[in-house]
Amino acid sequence: MVRFRVSATKHLDIETLRIGIFNYILSKKLDKPLLISIDDTDKQNNIENIEKEILELLNLFSIDHERVVYQSENLKYHQKIIMQLMAKKEAYSCFCSEEKLNELKEEAKKANKPIRYDGFCSTLSDETVLNCNAPFTVRIKEPDSKVTINDLLKGEISYQPYEIDSYIALAHDKMPKKVYASAIDDMLYNISTVVSNDGESINAARETYTRALLSYDTKIDYLHLPEISNNKSLNNVKWFIDEGYLPSAIANYLVSISLKDENKVFSLEDIIKSFDVKNIINNNIVFDIDELKKINKKHIELMDNLRLSKILSYADADIGNLAKLFLTEVSTIKELKEKITLIFQTKEENSTLKDGILELKSCMNKAPFFNNFNELKKYIENNTSLKENEIEKIITYLVLGNENGPDMNNIYPLIKNYIGEIIK
Repeated sequence: MVRFRVSATKHLDIETLRIGIFNYILSKKLDKPLLISIDDTDKQNNIENIEKEILELLNLFSIDHERVVYQSENLKYHQKIIMQLMAKKEAYSCFCSEEKLNELKEEAKKANKPIRYDGFCSTLSDETVLNCNAPFTVRIKEPDSKVTINDLLKGEISYQPYEIDSYIALAHDKMPKKVYASAIDDMLYNISTVVSNDGESINAARETYTRALLSYDTKIDYLHLPEISNNKSLNNVKWFIDEGYLPSAIANYLVSISLKDENKVFSLEDIIKSFDVKNIINNNIVFDIDELKKINKKHIELMDNLRLSKILSYADADIGNLAKLFLTEVSTIKELKEKITLIFQTKEENSTLKDGILELKSCMNKAPFFNNFNELKKYIENNTSLKENEIEKIITYLVLGNENGPDMNNIYPLIKNYIGEIIK
């Protein structure tokens, strides 16, 4: 089973979505079910109902999964197993305050050394621990030798004991921290493969070490993707959807920037067929929203006209075709909807065209139906004092809300059935 973990303390962001997409791709490639694990043990910082929003967004991206589990559901196992480790002296109570831990961090920074716990509480006697009434966390004891994980992209990666550190497994409220919870849950659910990013590699080693302490020797393969280097500047996934980026285009872009020489337009189904771990790039990625816009535009161009019109709140293939005429100017569904909505709205008064507009509207109220724009122009020219160039300028304004835009000869055949409603 392939495991994808999301946090209940934050909205789904672009980096996490990318990881989810690759978990999905790999699960399909390996023909293994996908499990979504909700990290919800940080009760104080959890966002109410965030898991519902996350799952709905994942569904938009067609990320099918067999099961959703919550880390908090396994609390009794987490606590039972940590007691076993404490009995074996592989874990211990830590009474150090936040102030003390912050001092260690500052000292490490000043000395330009890795931040790690000094192990003070690991030396406390059982009697001292028993007689101490201060709140405590529970730490996993630092390993005695290096810990090695298997990365499908980078091969074997080893970490020294000081890098693994004596990490916190249970917080002061005795709720498990995400690394410890994941280590235990991956055993419970028989996880075989995990996709994450490079920043989680050290945590994969901690999870592997924790399971080894429990004599769990089933191998778990990891795939750590290079991180998006400017990820902090990105808005969450819901923002992109609300701004009119198609899920298919977002997925296309996030996969393409992660693979070597993969910049064409494709669907997830396409990439699953050709996917090879060796094709993943091994250096950090820069998110370029202009490139996303180009791919989004391509996906809109390829969309069925009727489907596009329904997304724009219509049910007419001609409206979908009409919207595509504006892709020379805009690149998102939101922008296209603004263009189409404006066509059907009453336009602001134009002082320079005012007299011509009144004359043209009067003529149009009496005009028969015309299939051809040139025939309509000829009729208006014969029944008003307006010249041909004036007629086209006025109609363009009454349709688009400005005097410039796509050629009216291309627009008219798509709105001819609505022309009386538009020019009223």
